[in-house]
Amino acid sequence: MPEPIVATEIGGIPPPAGYQRTVSSPSSFGQYLRSVALRTDNDTVFQHDGEPKSRQDVHHAILTIDVGTRDLQQCADACMRLRGEYLFAQKRYDEIHFNFLRDNKPRYYKDHADSEHSHKSFREYMDYIFSYANTASLRRELQSVSVEDMQIGDIFIQQGLPYGHAVMVVDMAENAEGKKIFMIAQSYMPAQDIHILKNFNDSNSSPWYSVDFGDSLITPQWDFYATDLKRF
Repeated sequence: MPEPIVATEIGGIPPPAGYQRTVSSPSSFGQYLRSVALRTDNDTVFQHDGEPKSRQDVHHAILTIDVGTRDLQQCADACMRLRGEYLFAQKRYDEIHFNFLRDNKPRYYKDHADSEHSHKSFREYMDYIFSYANTASLRRELQSVSVEDMQIGDIFIQQGLPYGHAVMVVDMAENAEGKKIFMIAQSYMPAQDIHILKNFNDSNSSPWYSVDFGDSLITPQWDFYATDLKRF
């Protein structure tokens, strides 16, 4: 038997038979997410402290995005990190901003950037954001969208007491009948490698999920409602 294809980026994970990836413009957030590299040398999800995550059964692939050494880059933080990395790669520095929880006001990367706009200064800014933002503050920043209008980069997000959760749509595909499917990525608690989630409810399609999931999107570690879908 031939060896299975090892995807080196999100856009290399094959959709199920009969599906083709949706069209994204070259400079779009969706196309950026498809280009994010996947780890190929180790299939273990690690926490910020270097310890393996307690559950190693929920992920299909792991993104090569550093988690840092502090317990900061959790669920909503991972969504902000991916959005920030996209804008940073586009050199759209003035557009990089996220709101603090305490006053619901934005803090801008441009106020923290060094003269070279180095990635080091960006990474330090993101840790600053992670320290004072969470699912509640991010949810208030985002716009509600219908599942029927889902795009790559959209976020399923719930705020909760004491904890909420968020996952990001990182790819989409469609068949000839117009049925759409999507993949989602998450970090979790404690802060850990960002990973693409399996679909425990449909092993034949995993890691893809149908847009027609009904009232609840059931993921390995959290359930969301269709009304939880938001967009930057």
